[in-house]
Amino acid sequence: MTGIQEPRFRPNDAIRTPGSTGWSTADPPSEAGGANRPHPAVTGTGTALLAGLFPDVSVVELFTDPPGVQLYPQEADLVARAVDKRRREFTTVRLCARTALAGLGIAPGPILRGTRGAPIWPEGIVGSMTHCDGYRAAAVARNTAVASVGIDAEPHAPLPTGVEKLVALPEERRTLDRLSTSHPAVAWDRLLFSAKESTYKTWFPLTGRWLDFSDAVITPDPEDGTFTCALNVPGPVVGGRRIDRFTGHWRTLAHDGAAYVATAIVVPGTGRPHLTDGG
Repeated sequence: MTGIQEPRFRPNDAIRTPGSTGWSTADPPSEAGGANRPHPAVTGTGTALLAGLFPDVSVVELFTDPPGVQLYPQEADLVARAVDKRRREFTTVRLCARTALAGLGIAPGPILRGTRGAPIWPEGIVGSMTHCDGYRAAAVARNTAVASVGIDAEPHAPLPTGVEKLVALPEERRTLDRLSTSHPAVAWDRLLFSAKESTYKTWFPLTGRWLDFSDAVITPDPEDGTFTCALNVPGPVVGGRRIDRFTGHWRTLAHDGAAYVATAIVVPGTGRPHLTDGG
């Protein structure tokens, strides 16, 4: 979504567990050995999960909640009744977003909620936000360079029992079975879930419509850290061309005793500030 923080795919609420160019080459590969080790370009033990992912996209990520960060009064009203954990997530991800916007020369201001909970970005900006336990990130870009961006981060661990059946189509389950055998170091079911979250976050600002789990077929590539998303419904029209699939990137990271998997999709812009709705 141009940054919908609470995504359409509602099982995400139930599975949260406690506790600019190209892939960064600064992060060393995972120490896990063997022929089935994931490609080192997408597995690291460094300090960047999504930062530096795509040209034209400003990404800021944090693995902690800095003390003393203040919300604008309008933002504070949105989480006035929330539990402390939720307020901290909300506050830090907006710190990430404002810092990312500053990278584009955009002055700070409140980031409120619009349709379906989507953050309201400054005029001419598209963006996406994500958070999970121990990680917060925001990605923003000018809408002349990028039509839409969707990011999602999750704990790098298998989905809770039963959730895969809710999110994966039969052909996707066959792909997960195959990848779990050939590349067992990756939690492919969680990666699939994350990819569908990123898909929705990319889709919604281009269409303004819901998207169900069954409306997108995800196929990860274990070797180059990409995935394709084939849409089972008519896709958005961008610059006069209908898009029937997205291409995304995925990455895993071990950081400070925790493990994360993240996915990201960027739809290139048309050089024009306004897009044609998919109808």
